[in-house]
Amino acid sequence: MEFVQGLPKGIFVGQTRIENAQTIATSDNHLAGFNLALHVNDDAQRVQQHRMILLNQLSEFGVDKITWMMQTHSTICHTINEQIPFIALEGDGLVTQRQGHALMMMTADCLPVVLGNSEGTEVANLHAGWRGLANGIIENTVTEMQSQPTWAWLGAAISQSCFEVGAEVKAAFCEKYPELESAFIAGQFEGKYQADLYAIARFILNRFGVGTVLGGNQCSYQQGKDYFSYRRDPKTGRMATFVFMR
Repeated sequence: MEFVQGLPKGIFVGQTRIENAQTIATSDNHLAGFNLALHVNDDAQRVQQHRMILLNQLSEFGVDKITWMMQTHSTICHTINEQIPFIALEGDGLVTQRQGHALMMMTADCLPVVLGNSEGTEVANLHAGWRGLANGIIENTVTEMQSQPTWAWLGAAISQSCFEVGAEVKAAFCEKYPELESAFIAGQFEGKYQADLYAIARFILNRFGVGTVLGGNQCSYQQGKDYFSYRRDPKTGRMATFVFMR
């Protein structure tokens, strides 16, 4: 199990990869690898087994609870500590102040963002597709937290050179934050742009007082041996980004 370095003591952050030694085999080549998503037409028992394998791996580091969401490209963020909902929460952000509670976000090109305070007493995890990013998922998650986040980590997402969007996407960001003009470069065709999700997230995080932003140097689309990518294969699986405190 690999964890992000340079975070406050007792904070564990990581992202699963396609390869896992305990992956359960499947005849569907689109879903080969350590898929953790139930909504991609994978066998539900296989996915649940993968999730239990991951929980067992994390339990060696003090995790005794794991929370998944029904992600909807929204700006909804929940704080969850001791409660265990029987139905998965809908939304795209989670906050906890409870040690041993792993917050999970699934992605395959969208941007996972992990946040925390300097004391190591509160963490958050969010899923930022371009819609959620434009509509305020980072801002809402920061607001949901009880303390000021001081650091963030950006997990693997699609890089600027591989992420073509229309003029309406650029407008959604630049009308809100004109400074984000620099996060878009002209695409190959008229009215198309290459969007830099990492740069957009860094700008918003810095604007909301997050001074240290780590990560943001991978490409889920190009690194096909490491990461699932929806743009590379619309029938693919999902990896998970996690954070917990110990």
